[in-house]
Amino acid sequence: MTTPVQEGTVTFHHETLPKPAETWYRVYGDLKAGTPLVALHGGPGFCHNYILPVAGLAPERAVILYDQIGNGLSSHYPEKRGDEAFWSVDLFIAELENLLRHLEIDGHFDLLGHSWGGMLGSEFAIRQPAGLRRLILSNTPASVTLWLESVNRLRATLPQDIQDTMKQCEDEGRLESKEYEDATMAFLAKFCCRVQPWPEHFMQSIVWATETDSTVASTT
Repeated sequence: MTTPVQEGTVTFHHETLPKPAETWYRVYGDLKAGTPLVALHGGPGFCHNYILPVAGLAPERAVILYDQIGNGLSSHYPEKRGDEAFWSVDLFIAELENLLRHLEIDGHFDLLGHSWGGMLGSEFAIRQPAGLRRLILSNTPASVTLWLESVNRLRATLPQDIQDTMKQCEDEGRLESKEYEDATMAFLAKFCCRVQPWPEHFMQSIVWATETDSTVASTT
């Protein structure tokens, strides 16, 4: 049986936005069949592509994937590069609430958050939304401080030349340089995704975050 797929955008208004945004989403399966699952991608700065395998949970239940604003197929705000106050948790929660209302599932839904998506889902959950049935956390840090300590320990195991390149680029603010990108890819290949070559969907998210528009990834 072929799983029905519905794709669209929903307009998102927020007091901090310089202009209304469009949030892109895709629904796999029937929203009325069981409790729909909304997947929150990581980053901040990635997009939905790398978590596409989650859609395989349909048609037993509907699965909703979407791109958070500033990412993927949703509205971009390159003029907000470096503006940490703009890319706030409250903004992303308001966007999620807007999507849930638009799809008319805000009264009954589950959330799956990967990495940063799990942090977003946790912040959303502590507000006790009436419709949230389950929150699933996947590879989500419980503490940013502990996460950074772990990242630094892992970085210290990389070849010295890669470590030196990363530190020099960070000290000089050259986070967009080819040298820093290559060093970061070496880190990701060892500690993030060891499958070689990288899956196409994972690469699509990498390209969006590092080449197409790195505003969110480089700011948050």
